[in-house]
Amino acid sequence: MSGDRLSYKLDSTLETVDSAEQTANRVATESGFGEDEVMQISMAVREATVNAVLHGNAYDPEKKVELEFERTESDLVITIRDQGRGLDEKHIPNPLAPENLLKTSGRGIFLIRSFMDDVKITPSQSGTEIKLIKHVHGTPAGGKEASQ
Repeated sequence: MSGDRLSYKLDSTLETVDSAEQTANRVATESGFGEDEVMQISMAVREATVNAVLHGNAYDPEKKVELEFERTESDLVITIRDQGRGLDEKHIPNPLAPENLLKTSGRGIFLIRSFMDDVKITPSQSGTEIKLIKHVHGTPAGGKEASQ
């Protein structure tokens, strides 16, 4: 997938989260990542897609989630966009704060940041874009460009 781009539009349902995670798993494997990194990338995509469906689009059937994978020479870049109100990072609670330790939600962004090499969140009036970047250290599976 070197230099290639793969993109999808997904419905705002939790069922599409599984599809996004499976695609991330396949793309990360084809990009030459090891088993642990593939799991981390897949989990980050799952968390970001859940956030887009649940918090961004609020399960609105009229709104879509855009998912894009791009393999550059040095990175796997995954972009997830929702059509919600936009995320204000200042309102994301710190999951490590004592008052939040026992809460069962609120760890998604924290996990995403810990699994990926770089995370860029760009809110706007038309939704939120989150860019997940993982640096590539090996060659794609099979030593050649992976197919879509």
